[in-house]
Amino acid sequence: MSTEGPTLSPSDPPPRRPKVIKTNQQQVFLYVVLTLLLSLATVWGGRTLLHNSETLTFAVGAPNSDEALFATKLAALLKTNASRFRIKVVNNADNAKALAQFDRKQADLAVLRTDAKVPLRARTLAILEHDLVLLLGPGNKKIKSLAELKKKKVAVLADNDSSLAFVRGILDIPDGPDAAKIQMAPQGATLDKLFAPANGFGAVIAIVHASKAVRDKAYEQVARRGGFTLNAIDEAKALARKFPGISDETLTAGTLSASPEIPDDDLETIGLEWLLVAQSKMSASTAGDLARIVYENKSALGLDNGFATRIEPASVEKDAYVMAHQGAADYINDDTKSFMDKYSDMMYLGAAALSVIGSIFAAIYAKITRVAPEKAGELSTAVLDIGERIEHAHSLDQLECLQDELEGILRGAVIGLRDGTISTDGLDTFKLGYEFVRDEIGMRRDYLKRHCGDPETAAAPAALPPPEESNVVVVKTAQSA
Repeated sequence: MSTEGPTLSPSDPPPRRPKVIKTNQQQVFLYVVLTLLLSLATVWGGRTLLHNSETLTFAVGAPNSDEALFATKLAALLKTNASRFRIKVVNNADNAKALAQFDRKQADLAVLRTDAKVPLRARTLAILEHDLVLLLGPGNKKIKSLAELKKKKVAVLADNDSSLAFVRGILDIPDGPDAAKIQMAPQGATLDKLFAPANGFGAVIAIVHASKAVRDKAYEQVARRGGFTLNAIDEAKALARKFPGISDETLTAGTLSASPEIPDDDLETIGLEWLLVAQSKMSASTAGDLARIVYENKSALGLDNGFATRIEPASVEKDAYVMAHQGAADYINDDTKSFMDKYSDMMYLGAAALSVIGSIFAAIYAKITRVAPEKAGELSTAVLDIGERIEHAHSLDQLECLQDELEGILRGAVIGLRDGTISTDGLDTFKLGYEFVRDEIGMRRDYLKRHCGDPETAAAPAALPPPEESNVVVVKTAQSA
């Protein structure tokens, strides 16, 4: 049985080198796509978290009412400014029914005048308008007190029928024959017509928006014809204490007419407020943001007829008729939290979450786009394989091929360590194996040089006798002798 192994020659294939790690193009493309998707998802999630659209229901009266027109303007403003809020305007037969809907928690926002029944959960975001109560007498007739009106036929000039009940309330006239003397003025009626002898009205109580009154030139035109006298309401402070929803107001000289000047001096009267209210359960951040938007866009929210052209902050006093919403109060008092105060906890959680996501994605990237580096210790197998073939090398040429193959492995290992395709794990094992095989090749080379000096003998490897232990024994015996 022959013990000879396979022979090597210079024409044999080049020696095996350690495998080179190649990146898969499709995997890189997949990684890029996944990275973009993750980035988009992160941006979208952050935007959704901070700017999540919130739809608020706004209960109002008839579509042509002032509060309905204001709500429509507010909805359009929020949409134009790409705000996170959306307003859904819900019309009712009148404002009283709108407030009833608000009271049933079926609406988030509403507008109320302070003579109306205030829902328990209503909180003020802003004061939209003031209504002035003007006590007008025909010609030059003065009306000294409200008590005189109980004996007169009085017309209530106002935009809604709720003003009739308000006037009867402040005059303290119960339902009955006397209440019939207080009548709503017909739609479109003017002061000239109301004070005409045919109608028989001894006084007119006009309830008008303050912003509209200063613009209305009709008062000036009627005053030039001597058609009316504006009277003070001396009981203003007493009425404000008796009816919490009433405020005492001061009309400065020339408010209604500059020429002739009406009033000719500062005049006391009473008034009402139109409030933009929200549900008390509304979050402070939502209420504060809404209040800020309303305050910062006063000029854009005012109606052509003057309503809401002089928007004011809500009263933050504890004894306010309708308490300010906490969010609006924080904004008015400049107690609103900064961006960092509001979202710091969220940002820390987000940073931690992104860190975890990044680590996971980095692991996925390493998994799908590259092969793990080969351990240096795994190259020892190839080195030892060369060592096993050394004893079958019976010529110097065969031994040189093994030497080249060993050096190729070493060169590949050095390049791999530099490029990171080979790790240092097991490097000592590889080094020990390399040195061992290198020394074995050197010893085999010396042996072949001693026993294969004749080229003909080198060509016949079977004739080479292996080293015998007997020779060693003889040398030892000779030395011992």
